[in-house]
Amino acid sequence: MKFPISPQIRSVHFPPITEVKGWLAERPADPDRPLVDLCQAIPDYPPARELTEHLKGLLDDPLVAKYSPDEGLPEVREAVCARYRRIYGAGPVPGQLCLTVGASQAFWLAMVTLCRAGDEVIVQLPAYFDHPMALQTLGITPVYAPFIEAREGVPSVEGIAALITQRTRAILIVSPSNPTGAVTPPETIEKLHRLAARRGIALVLDETYSDFIAGGTAPHNLFADPHWCDHFVQIMSFGKTYALTGYRAGLLTASEEFIHHALKAQDTMVVCQPRLTQLAVQYGVDNLDDWVAANRHMMERRHDLFRSEFARPGNPFQLVASGTFFGWVRHPFPGRTGREIARRLVREAGILCLPGEVFGPELEGYLRLAFGNIRAEEIPGAVERFRQFPID
Repeated sequence: MKFPISPQIRSVHFPPITEVKGWLAERPADPDRPLVDLCQAIPDYPPARELTEHLKGLLDDPLVAKYSPDEGLPEVREAVCARYRRIYGAGPVPGQLCLTVGASQAFWLAMVTLCRAGDEVIVQLPAYFDHPMALQTLGITPVYAPFIEAREGVPSVEGIAALITQRTRAILIVSPSNPTGAVTPPETIEKLHRLAARRGIALVLDETYSDFIAGGTAPHNLFADPHWCDHFVQIMSFGKTYALTGYRAGLLTASEEFIHHALKAQDTMVVCQPRLTQLAVQYGVDNLDDWVAANRHMMERRHDLFRSEFARPGNPFQLVASGTFFGWVRHPFPGRTGREIARRLVREAGILCLPGEVFGPELEGYLRLAFGNIRAEEIPGAVERFRQFPID
Protein backbone atom coordinates (compact mmCIF):
# COMPACT_ATOMS: atom_id res chain seq x y z
CA MET A 1 0.00 0.00 0.00
CA LYS A 2 1.46 3.33 -1.07
CA PHE A 3 -1.00 5.83 0.42
CA PRO A 4 -1.43 6.99 4.03
CA ILE A 5 -4.06 5.78 6.50
CA SER A 6 -5.67 8.25 8.88
CA PRO A 7 -3.55 8.63 12.04
CA GLN A 8 -6.82 8.70 13.99
CA ILE A 9 -7.83 5.19 12.93
CA ARG A 10 -4.25 3.96 13.46
CA SER A 11 -4.54 4.94 17.12
CA VAL A 12 -7.67 2.81 17.68
CA HIS A 13 -7.33 -0.62 19.30
CA PHE A 14 -7.58 -3.60 16.94
CA PRO A 15 -10.78 -5.68 17.54
CA PRO A 16 -9.93 -7.61 20.72
CA ILE A 17 -11.88 -10.77 19.94
CA THR A 18 -10.14 -11.08 16.57
CA GLU A 19 -6.79 -10.62 18.31
CA VAL A 20 -7.50 -13.18 21.02
CA LYS A 21 -8.85 -15.80 18.64
CA GLY A 22 -5.59 -15.46 16.73
CA TRP A 23 -3.84 -16.93 19.77
CA LEU A 24 -5.55 -20.27 19.14
CA ALA A 25 -2.86 -21.02 16.56
CA GLU A 26 -0.34 -21.16 19.45
CA ARG A 27 -2.32 -23.78 21.36
CA PRO A 28 -0.86 -27.29 21.20
CA ALA A 29 -3.19 -30.03 20.02
CA ASP A 30 -4.78 -31.76 23.02
CA PRO A 31 -7.75 -34.02 22.19
CA ASP A 32 -8.19 -34.84 25.89
CA ARG A 33 -8.65 -31.18 26.81
CA PRO A 34 -11.08 -29.45 24.42
CA LEU A 35 -11.14 -25.70 24.24
CA VAL A 36 -13.28 -23.88 26.80
CA ASP A 37 -14.49 -20.78 24.95
CA LEU A 38 -15.28 -17.99 27.41
CA CYS A 39 -14.38 -15.28 24.92
CA GLN A 40 -17.47 -14.02 23.11
CA ALA A 41 -21.01 -13.48 24.38
CA ILE A 42 -22.87 -15.51 21.78
CA PRO A 43 -25.74 -17.77 22.87
CA ASP A 44 -24.83 -21.39 22.19
CA TYR A 45 -28.48 -22.25 21.49
CA PRO A 46 -30.16 -21.63 18.11
CA PRO A 47 -33.09 -19.32 17.41
CA ALA A 48 -36.52 -20.67 18.27
CA ARG A 49 -37.52 -23.23 15.66
CA GLU A 50 -40.90 -21.57 15.13
CA LEU A 51 -39.15 -18.28 14.31
CA THR A 52 -36.90 -19.99 11.77
CA GLU A 53 -39.85 -21.79 10.19
CA HIS A 54 -41.78 -18.54 10.03
CA LEU A 55 -38.93 -16.84 8.15
CA LYS A 56 -38.64 -19.72 5.69
CA GLY A 57 -42.22 -19.10 4.67
CA LEU A 58 -41.45 -15.46 3.85
CA LEU A 59 -38.48 -15.91 1.54
CA ASP A 60 -40.53 -16.40 -1.61
CA ASP A 61 -42.02 -12.92 -1.23
CA PRO A 62 -39.87 -10.57 -3.38
CA LEU A 63 -40.72 -7.69 -1.05
CA VAL A 64 -38.53 -9.27 1.65
CA ALA A 65 -35.47 -8.52 -0.52
CA LYS A 66 -36.26 -4.81 -0.80
CA TYR A 67 -35.48 -1.74 1.30
CA SER A 68 -37.77 -0.70 4.11
CA PRO A 69 -38.13 2.87 5.42
CA ASP A 70 -34.86 3.99 7.01
CA GLU A 71 -36.26 3.75 10.54
CA GLY A 72 -37.91 0.37 9.94
CA LEU A 73 -41.32 -0.96 9.01
CA PRO A 74 -44.15 0.76 10.94
CA GLU A 75 -45.75 -2.54 11.98
CA VAL A 76 -42.44 -3.82 13.36
CA ARG A 77 -41.84 -0.67 15.38
CA GLU A 78 -45.39 -0.84 16.73
CA ALA A 79 -44.84 -4.45 17.80
CA VAL A 80 -41.60 -3.44 19.54
CA CYS A 81 -43.43 -0.62 21.35
CA ALA A 82 -46.02 -3.11 22.61
CA ARG A 83 -43.20 -5.20 24.05
CA TYR A 84 -41.80 -2.15 25.86
CA ARG A 85 -45.19 -1.65 27.49
CA ARG A 86 -45.21 -5.29 28.65
CA ILE A 87 -41.71 -5.11 30.14
CA TYR A 88 -41.39 -1.53 31.39
CA GLY A 89 -45.06 -0.69 31.92
CA ALA A 90 -44.56 2.23 29.51
CA GLY A 91 -42.39 3.01 26.55
CA PRO A 92 -41.76 4.82 23.30
CA VAL A 93 -44.07 5.34 20.35
CA PRO A 94 -42.99 4.17 16.88
CA GLY A 95 -41.65 7.61 15.92
CA GLN A 96 -39.17 7.33 18.80
CA LEU A 97 -37.55 4.16 17.40
CA CYS A 98 -34.98 3.45 14.72
CA LEU A 99 -34.16 -0.18 13.92
CA THR A 100 -30.42 -0.55 13.39
CA VAL A 101 -27.77 -3.01 12.22
CA GLY A 102 -26.95 -4.25 15.69
CA ALA A 103 -26.52 -2.29 18.90
CA SER A 104 -23.09 -1.17 17.68
CA GLN A 105 -24.62 0.77 14.81
CA ALA A 106 -27.21 2.21 17.20
CA PHE A 107 -24.32 3.46 19.31
CA TRP A 108 -22.69 5.12 16.28
CA LEU A 109 -26.00 6.77 15.40
CA ALA A 110 -26.37 8.06 18.95
CA MET A 111 -22.84 9.44 19.09
CA VAL A 112 -22.80 11.17 15.70
CA THR A 113 -26.18 12.73 16.52
CA LEU A 114 -25.05 13.90 19.97
CA CYS A 115 -21.43 14.89 19.46
CA ARG A 116 -18.89 16.68 17.35
CA ALA A 117 -15.20 15.85 17.21
CA GLY A 118 -13.60 17.22 20.37
CA ASP A 119 -16.65 16.65 22.57
CA GLU A 120 -16.52 14.35 25.61
CA VAL A 121 -18.55 11.35 26.69
CA ILE A 122 -18.23 9.95 30.22
CA VAL A 123 -17.67 6.20 29.99
CA GLN A 124 -17.98 3.92 33.00
CA LEU A 125 -15.11 1.45 33.36
CA PRO A 126 -14.78 -1.34 32.55
CA ALA A 127 -16.18 -0.25 29.19
CA TYR A 128 -17.49 -2.41 26.39
CA PHE A 129 -14.45 -2.12 24.11
CA ASP A 130 -16.40 -1.20 20.96
CA HIS A 131 -17.58 2.01 22.62
CA PRO A 132 -14.17 3.67 23.19
CA MET A 133 -13.05 2.35 19.81
CA ALA A 134 -16.00 4.09 18.13
CA LEU A 135 -15.52 7.31 20.11
CA GLN A 136 -11.84 7.48 19.23
CA THR A 137 -12.61 6.79 15.57
CA LEU A 138 -15.04 9.73 15.61
CA GLY A 139 -12.63 12.07 17.39
CA ILE A 140 -14.79 12.12 20.54
CA THR A 141 -12.92 11.96 23.85
CA PRO A 142 -13.91 9.18 26.28
CA VAL A 143 -13.60 10.40 29.87
CA TYR A 144 -13.37 7.34 32.09
CA ALA A 145 -15.20 6.89 35.37
CA PRO A 146 -12.93 4.48 37.26
CA PHE A 147 -13.88 0.94 38.17
CA ILE A 148 -14.28 0.64 41.94
CA GLU A 149 -13.88 -3.00 42.88
CA ALA A 150 -15.74 -2.60 46.16
CA ARG A 151 -18.82 -1.43 44.23
CA GLU A 152 -18.68 -4.56 42.02
CA GLY A 153 -19.06 -2.52 38.86
CA VAL A 154 -22.01 -0.33 39.89
CA PRO A 155 -21.39 3.31 38.84
CA SER A 156 -20.89 6.08 41.38
CA VAL A 157 -23.25 8.96 40.62
CA GLU A 158 -21.07 11.37 42.60
CA GLY A 159 -17.93 10.21 40.81
CA ILE A 160 -19.54 10.67 37.41
CA ALA A 161 -20.88 14.12 38.36
CA ALA A 162 -17.32 15.24 39.15
CA LEU A 163 -16.21 14.39 35.61
CA ILE A 164 -18.74 16.57 33.78
CA THR A 165 -17.27 19.57 31.97
CA GLN A 166 -18.52 22.10 29.44
CA ARG A 167 -17.48 19.67 26.69
CA THR A 168 -19.47 16.74 28.09
CA ARG A 169 -22.36 15.64 25.88
CA ALA A 170 -23.39 12.36 27.46
CA ILE A 171 -23.01 9.83 30.27
CA LEU A 172 -22.68 6.30 28.88
CA ILE A 173 -23.75 3.32 31.00
CA VAL A 174 -24.03 -0.32 29.95
CA SER A 175 -26.43 -2.31 32.13
CA PRO A 176 -26.16 -5.22 32.58
CA SER A 177 -22.50 -4.45 32.12
CA ASN A 178 -20.36 -5.95 29.45
CA PRO A 179 -17.80 -6.99 30.81
CA THR A 180 -18.68 -7.30 34.51
CA GLY A 181 -22.26 -8.53 34.31
CA ALA A 182 -23.19 -5.99 37.00
CA VAL A 183 -26.74 -4.62 36.86
CA THR A 184 -27.03 -0.92 37.64
CA PRO A 185 -29.94 -0.62 40.12
CA PRO A 186 -33.02 1.30 38.92
CA GLU A 187 -32.53 3.96 41.59
CA THR A 188 -28.96 4.59 40.36
CA ILE A 189 -30.18 4.88 36.77
CA GLU A 190 -32.82 7.37 37.90
CA LYS A 191 -30.20 9.44 39.76
CA LEU A 192 -27.99 9.47 36.65
CA HIS A 193 -30.98 10.57 34.58
CA ARG A 194 -31.66 13.44 36.98
CA LEU A 195 -27.96 14.36 36.89
CA ALA A 196 -28.03 14.45 33.09
CA ALA A 197 -31.13 16.64 33.18
CA ARG A 198 -29.55 19.10 35.64
CA ARG A 199 -26.44 19.41 33.50
CA GLY A 200 -28.23 19.59 30.15
CA ILE A 201 -26.69 16.43 28.70
CA ALA A 202 -27.91 12.94 27.73
CA LEU A 203 -27.90 9.68 29.63
CA VAL A 204 -27.11 7.00 27.04
CA LEU A 205 -28.01 3.57 28.36
CA ASP A 206 -26.97 0.43 26.49
CA GLU A 207 -29.36 -2.35 27.51
CA THR A 208 -28.19 -5.07 25.15
CA TYR A 209 -28.38 -7.72 27.92
CA SER A 210 -31.44 -6.41 29.78
CA ASP A 211 -33.53 -9.47 28.90
CA PHE A 212 -31.14 -11.54 31.02
CA ILE A 213 -31.50 -9.65 34.30
CA ALA A 214 -32.09 -12.24 37.00
CA GLY A 215 -35.75 -12.50 37.93
CA GLY A 216 -36.92 -10.76 34.77
CA THR A 217 -37.54 -7.47 36.56
CA ALA A 218 -37.86 -4.17 34.68
CA PRO A 219 -34.40 -2.57 34.36
CA HIS A 220 -35.66 0.91 35.35
CA ASN A 221 -38.70 3.18 35.43
CA LEU A 222 -37.52 5.98 33.14
CA PHE A 223 -40.19 5.38 30.51
CA ALA A 224 -42.89 6.13 33.10
CA ASP A 225 -41.72 9.77 33.08
CA PRO A 226 -43.67 11.60 30.34
CA HIS A 227 -40.53 13.67 29.70
CA TRP A 228 -38.16 10.67 29.55
CA CYS A 229 -36.81 11.54 26.13
CA ASP A 230 -35.64 15.04 27.11
CA HIS A 231 -32.37 13.59 28.43
CA PHE A 232 -32.45 9.85 27.71
CA VAL A 233 -31.20 7.81 24.75
CA GLN A 234 -31.48 4.02 24.84
CA ILE A 235 -29.52 1.45 22.83
CA MET A 236 -30.99 -2.03 22.60
CA SER A 237 -30.37 -5.29 20.80
CA PHE A 238 -32.48 -8.35 20.10
CA GLY A 239 -29.46 -10.35 18.95
CA LYS A 240 -28.92 -12.09 22.28
CA THR A 241 -32.62 -12.02 23.21
CA TYR A 242 -33.65 -14.17 20.24
CA ALA A 243 -30.24 -15.77 19.48
CA LEU A 244 -30.02 -13.71 16.28
CA THR A 245 -26.55 -12.22 16.65
CA GLY A 246 -25.77 -12.68 12.95
CA TYR A 247 -29.01 -10.93 11.96
CA ARG A 248 -27.75 -7.69 13.55
CA ALA A 249 -31.01 -6.75 15.24
CA GLY A 250 -30.35 -3.45 17.02
CA LEU A 251 -32.48 -0.53 18.10
CA LEU A 252 -32.09 3.16 18.97
CA THR A 253 -34.75 4.78 21.17
CA ALA A 254 -34.90 8.55 21.75
CA SER A 255 -37.09 11.58 21.15
CA GLU A 256 -38.73 12.01 17.75
CA GLU A 257 -36.49 15.04 17.14
CA PHE A 258 -33.38 13.01 17.92
CA ILE A 259 -34.51 10.15 15.65
CA HIS A 260 -35.27 12.64 12.87
CA HIS A 261 -31.67 13.84 12.86
CA ALA A 262 -30.22 10.36 13.43
CA LEU A 263 -31.92 9.21 10.23
CA LYS A 264 -29.57 11.49 8.27
CA ALA A 265 -26.69 9.31 9.42
CA GLN A 266 -28.76 6.12 9.15
CA ASP A 267 -29.41 6.77 5.46
CA THR A 268 -25.72 7.26 4.71
CA MET A 269 -24.57 4.31 6.87
CA VAL A 270 -26.89 1.41 6.07
CA VAL A 271 -30.19 2.88 4.77
CA CYS A 272 -32.17 0.44 6.90
CA GLN A 273 -32.01 -2.68 8.99
CA PRO A 274 -32.46 -5.68 6.65
CA ARG A 275 -36.15 -6.41 6.14
CA LEU A 276 -35.69 -10.09 7.02
CA THR A 277 -34.15 -9.07 10.34
CA GLN A 278 -37.12 -6.80 11.02
CA LEU A 279 -39.55 -9.62 10.34
CA ALA A 280 -37.57 -11.88 12.68
CA VAL A 281 -37.76 -9.24 15.42
CA GLN A 282 -41.49 -8.79 14.83
CA TYR A 283 -42.11 -12.50 15.21
CA GLY A 284 -39.97 -12.60 18.33
CA VAL A 285 -41.62 -9.70 20.14
CA ASP A 286 -45.09 -10.99 19.25
CA ASN A 287 -44.59 -14.66 20.12
CA LEU A 288 -41.48 -15.54 22.11
CA ASP A 289 -41.77 -13.97 25.59
CA ASP A 290 -41.92 -17.42 27.23
CA TRP A 291 -39.00 -18.70 25.13
CA VAL A 292 -36.92 -15.69 26.20
CA ALA A 293 -37.81 -16.24 29.86
CA ALA A 294 -36.80 -19.91 29.65
CA ASN A 295 -33.39 -18.97 28.25
CA ARG A 296 -32.94 -16.33 30.93
CA HIS A 297 -33.59 -18.99 33.59
CA MET A 298 -31.03 -21.25 31.90
CA MET A 299 -28.41 -18.48 31.87
CA GLU A 300 -29.17 -17.71 35.53
CA ARG A 301 -28.50 -21.35 36.42
CA ARG A 302 -25.23 -21.33 34.47
CA HIS A 303 -24.13 -18.16 36.22
CA ASP A 304 -25.10 -19.40 39.68
CA LEU A 305 -23.26 -22.68 39.16
CA PHE A 306 -20.16 -20.94 37.78
CA ARG A 307 -20.11 -18.49 40.68
CA SER A 308 -20.46 -21.21 43.31
CA GLU A 309 -17.77 -23.37 41.68
CA PHE A 310 -15.41 -20.44 41.26
CA ALA A 311 -15.78 -19.38 44.91
CA ARG A 312 -14.78 -22.75 46.36
CA PRO A 313 -11.51 -22.61 48.35
CA GLY A 314 -8.27 -23.08 46.47
CA ASN A 315 -8.97 -20.97 43.39
CA PRO A 316 -6.20 -18.36 42.92
CA PHE A 317 -8.44 -16.36 40.54
CA GLN A 318 -11.02 -14.07 42.21
CA LEU A 319 -14.51 -13.46 40.80
CA VAL A 320 -14.93 -9.73 41.49
CA ALA A 321 -18.27 -9.12 39.75
CA SER A 322 -20.63 -11.22 37.66
CA GLY A 323 -24.06 -11.52 36.09
CA THR A 324 -26.02 -13.87 33.90
CA PHE A 325 -23.73 -13.42 30.88
CA PHE A 326 -20.34 -12.35 32.28
CA GLY A 327 -17.77 -12.79 35.01
CA TRP A 328 -15.08 -10.20 35.83
CA VAL A 329 -12.07 -11.92 37.37
CA ARG A 330 -8.92 -10.63 39.06
CA HIS A 331 -5.99 -12.79 38.05
CA PRO A 332 -3.34 -13.78 40.64
CA PHE A 333 -0.27 -12.34 38.89
CA PRO A 334 0.47 -8.82 40.21
CA GLY A 335 2.44 -6.68 37.79
CA ARG A 336 1.57 -8.83 34.77
CA THR A 337 -0.95 -7.84 32.16
CA GLY A 338 -4.26 -9.49 31.48
CA ARG A 339 -3.13 -10.03 27.90
CA GLU A 340 -0.13 -12.03 29.08
CA ILE A 341 -2.23 -14.19 31.40
CA ALA A 342 -5.06 -14.69 28.90
CA ARG A 343 -2.54 -15.83 26.32
CA ARG A 344 -1.04 -18.28 28.79
CA LEU A 345 -4.51 -19.61 29.62
CA VAL A 346 -5.03 -20.44 25.95
CA ARG A 347 -1.72 -22.27 25.63
CA GLU A 348 -1.53 -23.97 29.02
CA ALA A 349 -5.16 -24.52 30.08
CA GLY A 350 -7.18 -24.45 26.87
CA ILE A 351 -9.27 -21.50 28.12
CA LEU A 352 -10.12 -18.62 25.79
CA CYS A 353 -11.06 -15.33 27.48
CA LEU A 354 -10.43 -11.61 27.14
CA PRO A 355 -7.77 -9.53 28.95
CA GLY A 356 -8.99 -6.74 31.19
CA GLU A 357 -7.00 -3.95 29.52
CA VAL A 358 -9.09 -4.13 26.33
CA PHE A 359 -11.95 -2.75 28.46
CA GLY A 360 -10.11 0.41 29.46
CA PRO A 361 -7.04 1.85 31.16
CA GLU A 362 -5.57 0.43 34.38
CA LEU A 363 -7.48 -2.84 34.09
CA GLU A 364 -4.50 -5.11 33.37
CA GLY A 365 -5.20 -7.12 36.53
CA TYR A 366 -8.49 -8.53 35.23
CA LEU A 367 -9.99 -11.01 32.77
CA ARG A 368 -13.48 -11.20 31.28
CA LEU A 369 -15.31 -14.52 31.09
CA ALA A 370 -18.46 -14.93 28.97
CA PHE A 371 -20.95 -17.67 29.83
CA GLY A 372 -22.87 -17.87 26.54
CA ASN A 373 -20.82 -20.75 25.11
CA ILE A 374 -20.47 -22.99 28.14
CA ARG A 375 -23.10 -25.51 29.15
CA ALA A 376 -23.84 -26.31 32.79
CA GLU A 377 -22.27 -29.77 32.64
CA GLU A 378 -19.00 -28.25 31.39
CA ILE A 379 -18.70 -25.62 34.13
CA PRO A 380 -17.09 -27.65 36.97
CA GLY A 381 -14.34 -28.91 34.66
CA ALA A 382 -13.72 -25.44 33.25
CA VAL A 383 -13.40 -23.90 36.70
CA GLU A 384 -11.03 -26.69 37.72
CA ARG A 385 -8.64 -25.51 35.00
CA PHE A 386 -8.45 -22.12 36.72
CA ARG A 387 -7.95 -23.83 40.07
CA GLN A 388 -5.04 -25.91 38.75
CA PHE A 389 -3.35 -23.15 36.79
CA PRO A 390 0.28 -22.87 37.96
CA ILE A 391 1.17 -19.75 39.94
CA ASP A 392 4.79 -18.80 39.30
